[in-house]
Amino acid sequence: MRKRSITIHGHQTSISLEDAFWQELTALAEARGLSLNALVTEIDRARTAPQGDGGNLSSTLRVYVLEEVKRKISPA
Repeated sequence: MRKRSITIHGHQTSISLEDAFWQELTALAEARGLSLNALVTEIDRARTAPQGDGGNLSSTLRVYVLEEVKRKISPA
């Protein structure tokens, strides 16, 4: 488990994730031409939107990575 400081909406926050999730989030951000902070901010924005689940950010990031990996394996 690794804790990192991320800036979201101009505010610093600490997020704890396993190394495998940090690695995949970094790869997903790079593939989209985004910084890690920008990708996490985008995910957080969706999480806190009215239709979002509003759940824990670390959990939301894990689910995001899982969904992206599943999409790569079996594209729609």
